[in-house]
Amino acid sequence: MSIDTRDSFTGKFGVIAAAAGSAVGLGNIWRFPYVVGENGGGAFLLVYILFILAIGIPVMMSELIIGRRAQKNVFGAFKALAPKHPYFIIVGIMGVGAAFMILAFYSVVAGWTLEYTYLAVSNNLLTKTSSELSVFFSEFSQSTTGPVIWMVVFMFLTGAIVIGGVQKGIERYTKILMPVLFIIIVILCIKSATLDGAGKGFSFLFKPDFSKVTGKVILEALGQAFFSLSIGMGVIATYGSYIQKKENLFTTAVSVSFADTLIAVLAGVAIFPAVFAFGIDPSSGPGLVFETLPNVFNHMAGGYFFSVAFFLLLVIAALTSSVSLLEVVVAYFAEELGMKRTVATVIATIAITLFGLLAVFSSEMFNFFDKTSSNILLPLGGILISVFVGWVLGKLQVKDELSAHGGKVRMIGLLMIILKIIAPLAIGLVFLNGIGII
Repeated sequence: MSIDTRDSFTGKFGVIAAAAGSAVGLGNIWRFPYVVGENGGGAFLLVYILFILAIGIPVMMSELIIGRRAQKNVFGAFKALAPKHPYFIIVGIMGVGAAFMILAFYSVVAGWTLEYTYLAVSNNLLTKTSSELSVFFSEFSQSTTGPVIWMVVFMFLTGAIVIGGVQKGIERYTKILMPVLFIIIVILCIKSATLDGAGKGFSFLFKPDFSKVTGKVILEALGQAFFSLSIGMGVIATYGSYIQKKENLFTTAVSVSFADTLIAVLAGVAIFPAVFAFGIDPSSGPGLVFETLPNVFNHMAGGYFFSVAFFLLLVIAALTSSVSLLEVVVAYFAEELGMKRTVATVIATIAITLFGLLAVFSSEMFNFFDKTSSNILLPLGGILISVFVGWVLGKLQVKDELSAHGGKVRMIGLLMIILKIIAPLAIGLVFLNGIGII
Protein backbone atom coordinates (compact mmCIF):
# COMPACT_ATOMS: atom_id res chain seq x y z
CA MET A 1 0.00 0.00 0.00
CA SER A 2 1.73 3.17 -1.11
CA ILE A 3 1.46 6.51 0.61
CA ASP A 4 -0.21 8.02 -2.47
CA THR A 5 -3.06 5.49 -2.43
CA ARG A 6 -3.30 5.27 1.34
CA ASP A 7 -6.73 5.71 2.86
CA SER A 8 -7.31 8.64 5.23
CA PHE A 9 -9.95 10.29 7.38
CA THR A 10 -12.04 12.81 5.45
CA GLY A 11 -12.09 15.58 8.04
CA LYS A 12 -11.78 16.74 11.62
CA PHE A 13 -15.01 15.18 12.89
CA GLY A 14 -14.06 11.81 11.42
CA VAL A 15 -10.63 11.98 13.07
CA ILE A 16 -12.03 12.90 16.48
CA ALA A 17 -14.89 10.39 16.29
CA ALA A 18 -12.54 7.54 15.41
CA ALA A 19 -9.74 8.46 17.81
CA ALA A 20 -12.17 9.22 20.65
CA GLY A 21 -13.92 5.94 19.88
CA SER A 22 -10.62 4.12 20.30
CA ALA A 23 -10.06 5.80 23.66
CA VAL A 24 -13.65 5.51 24.88
CA GLY A 25 -14.23 1.89 25.73
CA LEU A 26 -15.06 -0.47 28.56
CA GLY A 27 -12.25 1.20 30.49
CA ASN A 28 -14.36 4.37 30.73
CA ILE A 29 -17.73 2.85 31.54
CA TRP A 30 -16.82 -0.45 33.23
CA ARG A 31 -13.40 0.12 34.81
CA PHE A 32 -13.34 3.86 35.56
CA PRO A 33 -16.38 3.97 37.90
CA TYR A 34 -15.23 1.08 40.09
CA VAL A 35 -11.63 2.40 40.21
CA VAL A 36 -13.01 5.78 41.31
CA GLY A 37 -15.16 3.97 43.86
CA GLU A 38 -12.21 2.02 45.25
CA ASN A 39 -10.01 5.12 45.49
CA GLY A 40 -12.16 7.62 47.30
CA GLY A 41 -14.18 9.42 44.63
CA GLY A 42 -13.63 13.13 44.02
CA ALA A 43 -9.97 13.33 45.03
CA PHE A 44 -9.09 10.50 42.64
CA LEU A 45 -11.06 12.19 39.85
CA LEU A 46 -9.18 15.47 40.31
CA VAL A 47 -5.76 13.77 40.28
CA TYR A 48 -6.84 11.77 37.22
CA ILE A 49 -7.77 14.91 35.27
CA LEU A 50 -4.47 16.57 36.18
CA PHE A 51 -2.57 13.59 34.79
CA ILE A 52 -4.64 13.65 31.60
CA LEU A 53 -3.58 17.26 31.07
CA ALA A 54 0.05 16.92 32.12
CA ILE A 55 0.96 13.50 30.73
CA GLY A 56 -1.87 12.08 28.61
CA ILE A 57 -2.22 14.85 26.03
CA PRO A 58 1.55 15.27 25.37
CA VAL A 59 2.08 11.52 24.91
CA MET A 60 -0.98 11.26 22.68
CA MET A 61 0.44 14.09 20.57
CA SER A 62 3.68 12.09 20.31
CA GLU A 63 1.86 9.08 18.87
CA LEU A 64 -0.08 11.26 16.43
CA ILE A 65 3.16 12.89 15.31
CA ILE A 66 4.83 9.51 14.73
CA GLY A 67 1.90 8.21 12.68
CA ARG A 68 1.32 11.26 10.51
CA ARG A 69 5.02 11.94 10.01
CA ALA A 70 5.63 8.45 8.63
CA GLN A 71 2.22 7.81 7.01
CA LYS A 72 2.65 4.16 7.92
CA ASN A 73 1.44 1.55 10.40
CA VAL A 74 3.04 1.64 13.84
CA PHE A 75 5.79 -0.86 12.93
CA GLY A 76 6.57 0.76 9.59
CA ALA A 77 6.55 4.21 11.20
CA PHE A 78 9.47 3.50 13.51
CA LYS A 79 11.33 1.74 10.69
CA ALA A 80 10.89 4.79 8.42
CA LEU A 81 11.56 7.52 10.97
CA ALA A 82 14.60 6.02 12.68
CA PRO A 83 16.76 4.21 10.06
CA LYS A 84 19.85 5.00 12.17
CA HIS A 85 18.18 3.66 15.32
CA PRO A 86 16.82 0.26 14.21
CA TYR A 87 16.32 -0.90 17.79
CA PHE A 88 13.29 1.42 18.02
CA ILE A 89 11.50 -1.00 15.70
CA ILE A 90 10.81 -3.00 18.86
CA VAL A 91 8.33 -0.26 19.84
CA GLY A 92 6.34 -1.01 16.69
CA ILE A 93 6.50 -4.74 17.40
CA MET A 94 5.29 -4.10 20.95
CA GLY A 95 2.43 -1.94 19.63
CA VAL A 96 1.18 -4.61 17.24
CA GLY A 97 1.63 -7.31 19.88
CA ALA A 98 -0.18 -5.27 22.54
CA ALA A 99 -3.14 -4.56 20.24
CA PHE A 100 -3.37 -8.27 19.35
CA MET A 101 -3.13 -9.39 22.96
CA ILE A 102 -5.53 -6.79 24.34
CA LEU A 103 -8.21 -7.55 21.77
CA ALA A 104 -7.88 -11.28 22.53
CA PHE A 105 -9.12 -10.82 26.12
CA TYR A 106 -11.06 -7.58 25.53
CA SER A 107 -13.33 -9.40 23.09
CA VAL A 108 -14.23 -11.85 25.85
CA VAL A 109 -15.42 -9.07 28.16
CA ALA A 110 -17.14 -7.40 25.21
CA GLY A 111 -18.95 -10.70 24.64
CA TRP A 112 -20.28 -10.46 28.18
CA THR A 113 -21.82 -7.08 27.27
CA LEU A 114 -23.65 -8.71 24.35
CA GLU A 115 -25.01 -11.41 26.66
CA TYR A 116 -26.24 -8.83 29.14
CA THR A 117 -27.76 -6.71 26.37
CA TYR A 118 -29.65 -9.80 25.20
CA LEU A 119 -30.80 -10.50 28.77
CA ALA A 120 -31.87 -6.89 29.20
CA VAL A 121 -33.85 -6.84 25.94
CA SER A 122 -35.51 -10.18 26.76
CA ASN A 123 -36.34 -8.85 30.26
CA ASN A 124 -34.41 -11.62 32.00
CA LEU A 125 -32.37 -9.26 34.17
CA LEU A 126 -35.21 -7.59 36.02
CA THR A 127 -36.53 -10.98 37.17
CA LYS A 128 -33.34 -11.86 39.09
CA THR A 129 -32.61 -11.07 42.73
CA SER A 130 -29.30 -9.60 43.87
CA SER A 131 -27.91 -12.98 44.88
CA GLU A 132 -29.13 -14.55 41.63
CA LEU A 133 -27.36 -11.83 39.64
CA SER A 134 -24.09 -12.55 41.45
CA VAL A 135 -24.39 -16.27 40.93
CA PHE A 136 -25.32 -15.83 37.27
CA PHE A 137 -22.36 -13.54 36.53
CA SER A 138 -19.96 -15.93 38.25
CA GLU A 139 -21.30 -18.98 36.44
CA PHE A 140 -21.55 -17.28 33.05
CA SER A 141 -18.08 -15.70 33.12
CA GLN A 142 -16.56 -19.04 34.10
CA SER A 143 -18.49 -21.11 31.55
CA THR A 144 -17.41 -21.66 27.95
CA THR A 145 -20.32 -22.06 25.49
CA GLY A 146 -22.05 -18.71 26.03
CA PRO A 147 -18.87 -16.59 26.25
CA VAL A 148 -17.42 -18.29 23.14
CA ILE A 149 -20.54 -17.65 21.06
CA TRP A 150 -20.78 -13.98 22.08
CA MET A 151 -17.05 -13.41 21.69
CA VAL A 152 -17.17 -14.79 18.13
CA VAL A 153 -20.20 -12.62 17.33
CA PHE A 154 -18.40 -9.56 18.68
CA MET A 155 -15.25 -10.26 16.66
CA PHE A 156 -17.39 -10.74 13.54
CA LEU A 157 -18.93 -7.30 14.08
CA THR A 158 -15.49 -5.78 14.61
CA GLY A 159 -14.06 -7.40 11.47
CA ALA A 160 -17.10 -6.36 9.41
CA ILE A 161 -16.42 -2.69 10.21
CA VAL A 162 -12.65 -2.81 9.72
CA ILE A 163 -12.85 -4.65 6.41
CA GLY A 164 -14.55 -1.58 4.90
CA GLY A 165 -11.40 0.50 5.30
CA VAL A 166 -10.70 3.80 7.03
CA GLN A 167 -13.34 6.02 5.39
CA LYS A 168 -16.06 3.51 4.47
CA GLY A 169 -15.60 1.35 7.54
CA ILE A 170 -14.02 2.90 10.63
CA GLU A 171 -14.92 6.55 10.03
CA ARG A 172 -18.44 5.87 8.75
CA TYR A 173 -19.46 3.76 11.74
CA THR A 174 -17.71 5.74 14.47
CA LYS A 175 -19.47 8.87 13.19
CA ILE A 176 -22.72 7.06 13.96
CA LEU A 177 -21.76 5.11 17.08
CA MET A 178 -20.08 7.92 19.05
CA PRO A 179 -23.04 10.35 18.93
CA VAL A 180 -25.40 7.46 19.84
CA LEU A 181 -23.13 6.56 22.76
CA PHE A 182 -23.15 10.16 23.97
CA ILE A 183 -26.94 10.46 23.73
CA ILE A 184 -27.47 7.23 25.69
CA ILE A 185 -25.09 8.19 28.48
CA VAL A 186 -26.66 11.65 28.83
CA ILE A 187 -30.13 10.06 29.14
CA LEU A 188 -28.81 7.73 31.85
CA CYS A 189 -27.22 10.70 33.66
CA ILE A 190 -30.49 12.63 33.67
CA LYS A 191 -32.36 9.64 35.06
CA SER A 192 -29.75 8.98 37.72
CA ALA A 193 -29.73 12.62 38.80
CA THR A 194 -33.50 12.56 39.45
CA LEU A 195 -33.35 9.64 41.91
CA ASP A 196 -33.98 10.27 45.62
CA GLY A 197 -30.65 10.33 47.41
CA ALA A 198 -28.68 11.06 44.24
CA GLY A 199 -26.98 14.00 45.94
CA LYS A 200 -24.73 11.66 47.93
CA GLY A 201 -23.45 10.21 44.68
CA PHE A 202 -22.64 13.64 43.28
CA SER A 203 -20.88 14.57 46.51
CA PHE A 204 -18.83 11.39 46.41
CA LEU A 205 -17.80 12.02 42.80
CA PHE A 206 -17.20 15.78 42.80
CA LYS A 207 -16.34 16.74 46.39
CA PRO A 208 -12.65 15.87 46.89
CA ASP A 209 -11.56 14.44 50.22
CA PHE A 210 -7.81 15.00 50.04
CA SER A 211 -7.23 12.90 53.14
CA LYS A 212 -7.87 9.91 50.89
CA VAL A 213 -5.03 10.82 48.50
CA THR A 214 -2.28 8.29 49.06
CA GLY A 215 0.63 7.09 46.95
CA LYS A 216 -1.56 4.20 45.78
CA VAL A 217 -4.34 6.58 44.70
CA ILE A 218 -1.88 8.75 42.76
CA LEU A 219 -0.42 5.75 40.93
CA GLU A 220 -3.90 4.38 40.17
CA ALA A 221 -4.96 7.76 38.77
CA LEU A 222 -1.81 8.01 36.65
CA GLY A 223 -2.28 4.48 35.35
CA GLN A 224 -5.96 5.02 34.55
CA ALA A 225 -5.19 8.29 32.73
CA PHE A 226 -2.51 6.58 30.67
CA PHE A 227 -4.48 3.45 29.77
CA SER A 228 -7.77 5.27 29.20
CA LEU A 229 -6.36 7.22 26.25
CA SER A 230 -5.24 4.08 24.37
CA ILE A 231 -1.62 5.21 24.59
CA GLY A 232 1.21 2.77 23.94
CA MET A 233 -0.72 0.16 21.98
CA GLY A 234 -0.16 1.50 18.47
CA VAL A 235 -3.74 2.68 18.00
CA ILE A 236 -3.14 6.43 18.12
CA ALA A 237 -0.04 6.18 15.91
CA THR A 238 -1.98 4.09 13.37
CA TYR A 239 -4.91 6.51 13.36
CA GLY A 240 -2.43 9.40 13.21
CA SER A 241 -1.13 8.00 9.92
CA TYR A 242 -4.61 8.47 8.43
CA ILE A 243 -4.83 12.14 9.45
CA GLN A 244 -4.38 14.69 6.67
CA LYS A 245 -1.75 17.42 6.96
CA LYS A 246 -4.38 20.13 7.19
CA GLU A 247 -5.54 18.85 10.60
CA ASN A 248 -4.13 20.39 13.78
CA LEU A 249 -2.61 17.59 15.88
CA PHE A 250 -2.67 19.63 19.09
CA THR A 251 -6.39 20.35 18.89
CA THR A 252 -6.97 16.73 17.86
CA ALA A 253 -5.16 15.42 20.95
CA VAL A 254 -6.99 17.87 23.22
CA SER A 255 -10.39 17.07 21.67
CA VAL A 256 -9.90 13.31 21.94
CA SER A 257 -8.65 13.58 25.53
CA PHE A 258 -11.58 15.84 26.44
CA ALA A 259 -14.11 13.45 24.88
CA ASP A 260 -12.55 10.46 26.63
CA THR A 261 -12.53 12.20 30.02
CA LEU A 262 -16.05 13.55 29.54
CA ILE A 263 -17.46 10.08 28.84
CA ALA A 264 -15.64 8.66 31.87
CA VAL A 265 -17.04 11.40 34.12
CA LEU A 266 -20.53 11.00 32.65
CA ALA A 267 -20.29 7.28 33.36
CA GLY A 268 -19.60 8.20 36.98
CA VAL A 269 -22.57 10.61 36.95
CA ALA A 270 -24.80 7.86 35.55
CA ILE A 271 -23.65 5.26 38.05
CA PHE A 272 -22.80 6.80 41.44
CA PRO A 273 -26.05 8.71 42.16
CA ALA A 274 -27.95 5.49 41.40
CA VAL A 275 -25.56 3.43 43.54
CA PHE A 276 -25.95 5.75 46.53
CA ALA A 277 -29.69 6.16 46.00
CA PHE A 278 -30.12 2.41 46.50
CA GLY A 279 -27.53 2.01 49.26
CA ILE A 280 -24.94 0.13 47.22
CA ASP A 281 -21.24 0.11 48.16
CA PRO A 282 -19.44 2.29 45.54
CA SER A 283 -16.29 0.17 45.89
CA SER A 284 -17.98 -2.97 44.60
CA GLY A 285 -15.08 -3.65 42.24
CA PRO A 286 -15.25 -5.16 38.73
CA GLY A 287 -18.69 -6.64 39.44
CA LEU A 288 -20.19 -3.15 39.78
CA VAL A 289 -21.51 -3.16 36.20
CA PHE A 290 -22.50 -6.81 35.77
CA GLU A 291 -23.73 -7.64 39.28
CA THR A 292 -24.60 -4.44 41.13
CA LEU A 293 -26.14 -2.18 38.49
CA PRO A 294 -28.69 -4.73 37.19
CA ASN A 295 -29.98 -4.87 40.77
CA VAL A 296 -30.26 -1.07 40.75
CA PHE A 297 -32.27 -1.20 37.52
CA ASN A 298 -34.58 -3.76 39.17
CA HIS A 299 -35.65 -1.14 41.71
CA MET A 300 -35.80 1.81 39.34
CA ALA A 301 -38.88 3.17 37.60
CA GLY A 302 -38.41 2.45 33.92
CA GLY A 303 -35.74 -0.09 34.81
CA TYR A 304 -36.28 -2.14 31.65
CA PHE A 305 -35.56 0.79 29.32
CA PHE A 306 -32.55 1.97 31.28
CA SER A 307 -31.01 -1.48 31.60
CA VAL A 308 -31.30 -1.98 27.83
CA ALA A 309 -29.82 1.48 27.21
CA PHE A 310 -26.94 0.92 29.62
CA PHE A 311 -25.79 -2.41 28.22
CA LEU A 312 -26.21 -1.15 24.66
CA LEU A 313 -23.93 1.69 25.73
CA LEU A 314 -21.33 -0.86 26.85
CA VAL A 315 -21.53 -2.71 23.53
CA ILE A 316 -20.99 0.49 21.52
CA ALA A 317 -18.06 1.55 23.71
CA ALA A 318 -16.48 -1.88 23.38
CA LEU A 319 -16.98 -1.93 19.61
CA THR A 320 -15.40 1.46 18.90
CA SER A 321 -12.31 0.38 20.85
CA SER A 322 -12.08 -3.09 19.34
CA VAL A 323 -12.22 -1.63 15.83
CA SER A 324 -9.15 0.50 16.55
CA LEU A 325 -7.25 -2.44 18.06
CA LEU A 326 -7.97 -4.67 15.07
CA GLU A 327 -6.95 -1.88 12.68
CA VAL A 328 -3.45 -1.84 14.23
CA VAL A 329 -2.95 -5.50 13.30
CA VAL A 330 -4.65 -5.20 9.91
CA ALA A 331 -2.54 -2.17 8.92
CA TYR A 332 0.60 -4.11 9.82
CA PHE A 333 -0.47 -7.17 7.79
CA ALA A 334 -1.47 -5.04 4.79
CA GLU A 335 1.55 -2.72 4.66
CA GLU A 336 4.40 -4.87 5.97
CA LEU A 337 3.32 -8.30 4.70
CA GLY A 338 1.75 -7.06 1.45
CA MET A 339 -1.71 -8.54 2.06
CA LYS A 340 -4.88 -7.14 0.53
CA ARG A 341 -6.99 -5.43 3.17
CA THR A 342 -9.79 -8.00 2.97
CA VAL A 343 -7.38 -10.89 3.44
CA ALA A 344 -5.51 -9.08 6.21
CA THR A 345 -8.75 -8.38 8.09
CA VAL A 346 -10.01 -11.96 7.81
CA ILE A 347 -6.69 -13.46 8.94
CA ALA A 348 -6.25 -10.98 11.81
CA THR A 349 -9.85 -11.48 12.99
CA ILE A 350 -9.56 -15.28 12.95
CA ALA A 351 -6.15 -15.27 14.65
CA ILE A 352 -7.28 -12.95 17.45
CA THR A 353 -10.50 -14.95 17.89
CA LEU A 354 -8.47 -18.14 18.34
CA PHE A 355 -6.36 -16.48 21.02
CA GLY A 356 -9.58 -15.17 22.53
CA LEU A 357 -10.71 -18.78 22.91
CA LEU A 358 -7.67 -19.37 25.10
CA ALA A 359 -8.82 -16.48 27.29
CA VAL A 360 -12.31 -18.00 27.53
CA PHE A 361 -11.15 -21.50 28.40
CA SER A 362 -8.38 -20.47 30.80
CA SER A 363 -8.59 -17.69 33.39
CA GLU A 364 -4.79 -17.97 33.64
CA MET A 365 -4.45 -17.07 29.95
CA PHE A 366 -7.00 -14.27 30.33
CA ASN A 367 -4.97 -12.81 33.20
CA PHE A 368 -1.71 -13.36 31.30
CA PHE A 369 -2.97 -11.38 28.29
CA ASP A 370 -4.34 -8.67 30.57
CA LYS A 371 -1.30 -8.30 32.83
CA THR A 372 1.31 -8.61 30.10
CA SER A 373 -0.28 -5.97 27.91
CA SER A 374 -1.43 -3.58 30.66
CA ASN A 375 1.53 -3.85 33.04
CA ILE A 376 4.42 -4.38 30.61
CA LEU A 377 3.77 -3.64 26.92
CA LEU A 378 1.71 -0.45 27.26
CA PRO A 379 3.84 1.41 29.82
CA LEU A 380 7.09 0.38 28.12
CA GLY A 381 5.61 1.46 24.80
CA GLY A 382 4.57 4.80 26.29
CA ILE A 383 8.03 5.41 27.74
CA LEU A 384 9.80 4.57 24.48
CA ILE A 385 7.37 6.66 22.41
CA SER A 386 8.05 9.70 24.62
CA VAL A 387 11.80 9.10 24.47
CA PHE A 388 11.69 8.59 20.70
CA VAL A 389 9.82 11.81 19.96
CA GLY A 390 11.70 13.84 22.58
CA TRP A 391 15.24 12.66 21.90
CA VAL A 392 15.29 11.05 18.43
CA LEU A 393 12.83 13.05 16.33
CA GLY A 394 13.69 16.17 18.26
CA LYS A 395 12.31 19.67 18.49
CA LEU A 396 12.61 20.67 14.82
CA GLN A 397 10.67 17.68 13.43
CA VAL A 398 8.05 17.91 16.18
CA LYS A 399 7.58 21.62 15.50
CA ASP A 400 7.39 20.99 11.75
CA GLU A 401 4.68 18.36 12.17
CA LEU A 402 2.64 20.37 14.67
CA SER A 403 2.75 23.43 12.40
CA ALA A 404 1.69 21.48 9.29
CA HIS A 405 -1.76 23.06 9.51
CA GLY A 406 -0.20 26.51 9.08
CA GLY A 407 -0.74 27.74 12.61
CA LYS A 408 1.69 28.76 15.34
CA VAL A 409 3.19 26.22 17.71
CA ARG A 410 3.12 27.34 21.32
CA MET A 411 4.95 25.99 24.37
CA ILE A 412 7.11 23.66 22.28
CA GLY A 413 9.84 23.93 24.94
CA LEU A 414 7.51 22.69 27.68
CA LEU A 415 6.27 19.87 25.47
CA MET A 416 9.82 18.68 24.83
CA ILE A 417 10.65 18.74 28.56
CA ILE A 418 7.57 16.63 29.27
CA LEU A 419 8.43 14.13 26.54
CA LYS A 420 12.13 13.93 27.36
CA ILE A 421 11.94 13.74 31.14
CA ILE A 422 8.58 14.03 32.92
CA ALA A 423 6.48 11.55 30.91
CA PRO A 424 9.09 8.75 30.88
CA LEU A 425 9.59 9.09 34.64
CA ALA A 426 5.85 9.22 35.38
CA ILE A 427 5.01 6.28 33.12
CA GLY A 428 8.00 4.46 34.58
CA LEU A 429 6.31 4.64 37.97
CA VAL A 430 3.19 3.06 36.46
CA PHE A 431 5.36 0.30 35.01
CA LEU A 432 7.16 -0.36 38.32
CA ASN A 433 3.83 -0.37 40.14
CA GLY A 434 2.31 -2.73 37.58
CA ILE A 435 5.06 -5.32 37.98
CA GLY A 436 4.99 -5.03 41.76
CA ILE A 437 8.30 -3.31 42.44
CA ILE A 438 6.63 -0.26 44.05
